[in-house]
Amino acid sequence: MKVAKRVSVGRLSEIFLELQEKNAHNLNLVTPTHYSLEIHEALKEARRSGFHLPVVWNSSGYEDPETLRLLEGDVDIYLTDFKYMDKDLAARFSGAPDYPSAAKAALKEMFRQKPRLISDENGLLREGVIVRHLLLPGHVRNAKDVVRYVYAAYGDNVLLSLMNQYTPVREIADAPELNRRVTKREYEKLIAFALDLGVTNAFIQEGGTQKESFIPAFDYEGI
Repeated sequence: MKVAKRVSVGRLSEIFLELQEKNAHNLNLVTPTHYSLEIHEALKEARRSGFHLPVVWNSSGYEDPETLRLLEGDVDIYLTDFKYMDKDLAARFSGAPDYPSAAKAALKEMFRQKPRLISDENGLLREGVIVRHLLLPGHVRNAKDVVRYVYAAYGDNVLLSLMNQYTPVREIADAPELNRRVTKREYEKLIAFALDLGVTNAFIQEGGTQKESFIPAFDYEGI
């Protein structure tokens, strides 16, 4: 397995500026938490040189609020997963029975920092919180519980992103329900539930998202 080369804070700030020069709409930092301090320093350095793109913190939702508080002023858009409201599912599928409580606390801090959805003249989001949920096959109830909680707590002040693109990449012996794709009927139930609740700010997927290549060519040997 190839190991990614670590770059210096100075080089990271240069990369941020290079993306801006290429007319990127934002700086999308994916699963970045373990580099929080380096990112914080690189952003300070880049901004001294004119960096102004919106910064997206693209996260699993399993975050420490204390770390998020250190990022206040660094992040413009929090794009966070909310995977489970069912702690048993969280334990079974992710080995993290505390995921629901952790995700709630993290989302609370994200919203404290960015309580409004602000878009530019082109309709591109500049500030706010997006809560992403991937519907798992056989687990519509968990998905409904996530939507119910987020909407009850934050209403349409956050954007919901409800995804149907789950695609199994290999058989999972101890979770056979995950060895298939989400059905059209399952996804329709989730969307109908969200609409019945009154959700108006949401991204909904259409078409054959499960057939598209969203998945890297993982090498499972040696992992």
